[in-house]
Amino acid sequence: MSDFANDASSSQRAEGAPALAPSPGPSPPAIATSTSHSALPLPLLITGVAGVAGYNAFRYFRERYGSQVIGIRRRDNWPLSLDGIVPCDGDDADELARLFDRHQFAAVLNAEGTCKLKSCELDPAMARRINVTSIETLLRQTERDGVRLVHLSIDLVFSGTRGGGHTEADETDPVTIYGQTMVEAEQLLTSERPDAAQLRISLPMGVSFNGHAGAIDWIQHRFKKGKPATLYYDEVRTPTYTDCLNPLLATLLSRSDVRGLYHAGGPRRLSLYEIAQIVNRVGGYDPHLLIGCPRHEAGPLPPRAGDVSMNSSKLARALGYDPFDPWPLPEEWIPDSREWHYQRPRGSPELLARVLYRNPRHFQSTPLPV
Repeated sequence: MSDFANDASSSQRAEGAPALAPSPGPSPPAIATSTSHSALPLPLLITGVAGVAGYNAFRYFRERYGSQVIGIRRRDNWPLSLDGIVPCDGDDADELARLFDRHQFAAVLNAEGTCKLKSCELDPAMARRINVTSIETLLRQTERDGVRLVHLSIDLVFSGTRGGGHTEADETDPVTIYGQTMVEAEQLLTSERPDAAQLRISLPMGVSFNGHAGAIDWIQHRFKKGKPATLYYDEVRTPTYTDCLNPLLATLLSRSDVRGLYHAGGPRRLSLYEIAQIVNRVGGYDPHLLIGCPRHEAGPLPPRAGDVSMNSSKLARALGYDPFDPWPLPEEWIPDSREWHYQRPRGSPELLARVLYRNPRHFQSTPLPV
């Protein structure tokens, strides 16, 4: 089976990646956030744009601020070629320094990282180079006064053996090399840049650049090809629409008073199996293609976390509002049994694009920072 969660926010290209996938729809109106914003510091650098979170954030900010937004992707990820995206490995100190000298960035959204669980287990040095050394390199460039830094971490810093609903006060206990390196990156940022905002995200639900690297993409890609997909009953996450995550990132980049570590998971807890049920039924695919199992049956490599669901109330208190709608928003698409996806009526790929890739709520638009 494939570990779709491995690639949900990966900064590296999946093997055999096709050309860029089309967007499933137009950009949504801006989510209503707070009553006022400080100016968004520009120019803005976004790292890790090959991952779902970074890719969607890049599209969101680039559409609004044009050439004042630059994204970087790893040099070997040549299929990712859009205006404003430049090749630069995050651990390449010289190239990153030249990029900062050229653009004089006022803010950085760091979404860099490789989350391919098996690859990280087999090559810990590679995992550390991308997930930790890139942070060390970035910190040297953001030492200049006034550079706002927002960093994305992950829920897999927890083992998931303590019942979920994790708060920021819970001790980290990752079961994977990926989780261990993400903890190390968090600790480095806490020590060196306490003024930065760090967000532990879960599964960001949005389109991926290559059409099959994200959570929805990987599952749907299997079903489209008539191939089975095996997912776990007991790995539980708190996914979020990227349509909610993007305006949140705009707010955090604008508000230097929000600093430290925050959980940024959605309000709905779902197992990987339930997520696949939703994709299967909403997309109108053959229900027999979905296979479920407990994670201990998956084998020893890579290790799998359990219930790593997060409590994000600290973030809501800091902002003064709740930034996340549940994923998926329509409650009729929430499984109530392991056979739920066999029920009819079923959906279609078009419906999936409208309610799973995109948040179907019509938000009241508010001006973004300028």
